[in-house]
Amino acid sequence: GLAGEVRPVQRGQERLKEAAKLGFTSAIIPKANAPRQPIAGMEIIAVERVEQAVERFR
Repeated sequence: GLAGEVRPVQRGQERLKEAAKLGFTSAIIPKANAPRQPIAGMEIIAVERVEQAVERFR
């Protein structure tokens, strides 16, 4: 959003599973979309604000 919050998306779990099948090994996602169970072979970084995502790359 305009204030820097990271908003959830629909079908987040399904999207992450598909990304893992395509070879992605990590994902920065909205905290509200954090998977209930781990996704094999994928590191999940759940954030609430854009600043948290940017900090992950510093």
